[in-house]
Amino acid sequence: MSDPFTGDQFDSELLGRYEVKEPKKYKVLLHNDDYTTMDFVVEVLVRVFRRTEAQATAIMLSVHNEGYGVCGVYTAEVAETKVDLVHRLAKSAGFPLKCSMEGE
Repeated sequence: MSDPFTGDQFDSELLGRYEVKEPKKYKVLLHNDDYTTMDFVVEVLVRVFRRTEAQATAIMLSVHNEGYGVCGVYTAEVAETKVDLVHRLAKSAGFPLKCSMEGE
């Protein structure tokens, strides 16, 4: 089969050298603090992470009881965007909610 752009033949040996890899995934975590309300954490989980009320409540309880909760697993760019959005929402609401990401 020839390349439609150059007319060159595909070299199957060349194609065998390259592997398509899944992008690295990152967990987005919310961390417990003594000031952010449980209702605000649930709201963030529903709005930013698209969780149902039940899922958001379960994650919020994990944050409260264990010190952190996993909100989701995303590619680097998506995880960074969600962390930034959580921080901006928390700051505008006057809460010190901490959100971070870590590699899987």
